[in-house]
Amino acid sequence: MAENAAPPAKTEEKRSWADEESDEEKEAAAPPSQAADEAQPSELKKIESLSISDGKDSGERLLDDPDDSEIKAVTSGDTVYTSAVTFEDLKLSDELIKGLYVEMGFSKPSKIQAITLPMILTPPYKDLVAQAHNGSGKTTCFVLGMLSRVDPKRKIPQAICICPTRELAQQNHAVLLKMGKYTGITSMCAIPSDSANYIPINKRPPVTEQVVIGTPGTIKKWTSAKKLSTRDMKILVFDEADHMLAEDGFRDDSERIMKEIQRSSGGCQVLLFSATFNEAVKAFVSRVIKDGNQIFVKKEELTLEKVKQYKVQCPDELSKVEVIKDKIFEFGQKVGQTIIFVRTRNSARMLHQSLTEEGYECTSVQGALKQEDRDQIIKEFKDGLTKVLITTDLLARGFDQRQVNLVINYDLPIKHDNPSEPDCELYLHRVGRTGRFGSKGAVFNFLCTDRDRSVMEKIERHFQHHIPEIPNWRSEEDFESALKDAGLL
Repeated sequence: MAENAAPPAKTEEKRSWADEESDEEKEAAAPPSQAADEAQPSELKKIESLSISDGKDSGERLLDDPDDSEIKAVTSGDTVYTSAVTFEDLKLSDELIKGLYVEMGFSKPSKIQAITLPMILTPPYKDLVAQAHNGSGKTTCFVLGMLSRVDPKRKIPQAICICPTRELAQQNHAVLLKMGKYTGITSMCAIPSDSANYIPINKRPPVTEQVVIGTPGTIKKWTSAKKLSTRDMKILVFDEADHMLAEDGFRDDSERIMKEIQRSSGGCQVLLFSATFNEAVKAFVSRVIKDGNQIFVKKEELTLEKVKQYKVQCPDELSKVEVIKDKIFEFGQKVGQTIIFVRTRNSARMLHQSLTEEGYECTSVQGALKQEDRDQIIKEFKDGLTKVLITTDLLARGFDQRQVNLVINYDLPIKHDNPSEPDCELYLHRVGRTGRFGSKGAVFNFLCTDRDRSVMEKIERHFQHHIPEIPNWRSEEDFESALKDAGLL
């Protein structure tokens, strides 16, 4: 799928349907398209040293593996980087190597890891702007980067990772605990406390853990109260950077944290990771990262082509519920787990109630729930105890669950300030919840009104990708055929 780049415009306040009543989620737009280096005769591949550019130079060289994303590496300065064929090439500690092989079950770096990790781990530790699609292994890049830079002997904070949601912070923290199991490195999750565990900031002891992963509001509160020292910070990571730096999102908190770290620790390495990039991130990069490296995945690769997408014409809202009951629950049990995206909290409540009243087992999560209830519902889904999860766009970004093979767009993603226009980047993020890590997946888009059909046409045009239609919404054979086509049955 391709995308038509819009001219830069004044950033307008953008609100999210899912959290009309809260400050949870607002969405972003998309990045420049690009690609990386060509295989050399030797086993190891040199990452070409280029000057920072707009990606249009004729000297672009592509990795020659047709099965992987096209990646462009744009490097700054005289440092020569060599891509890593094995994790041993990165000169990691024995404890980290053991964590990668034994705990994580990795055999070798993915394409994005092979190119990105040498840029993160090679002195003089330049800043990095990395745009890579979900499921490509980018979490490993920055978690391994943090773990490798920390000195386990110094009991002070040395690395911070900032995430837009508590769920993503907890997920990244879990990866860090697993990967760093044998290192002795300490870490903590800095997220809003639930009511039962709340401790006033003035009664909190100073943070001594070496890695802190959390949300921007909590991290800013801790740094402002001098409970989280930034004096010895070696590495600062922004995960989902486009969302973190959106004007109506967490930009103020993120920039304050950034300035505090620059003021107190000087040479802290900054890593910005995201699946998509908008004008806010580009502006932030131009202001803050003067001499950094860049990694871009070719934009067409962001569509996760292994995911089959379908349109389902439903005559009314009741028929949408009927499709979920008679088709999704029927076939979904055979193919793994299912996420159903709805536009608003009220829709999540009503659909959940409608299904559970008729004896169907499912759970729902949205921003109005208590934090401890959200955590419990998500844990049960991650543990495989529940198969169907109804959610607002709270979980559209960065939610990793390998067993999710079906995504249902019960409501299509549309812009809050213009409901006749699709939110194409949000659509991309929703689709990205399935087909994780190269597995197969299917997406069913429910269309009910003329506006739905118009929005779907605009999504197809935007990505230059035809989405086939299920011939008959009542036909089990048609849904079964679609799932077979997707490789799920």
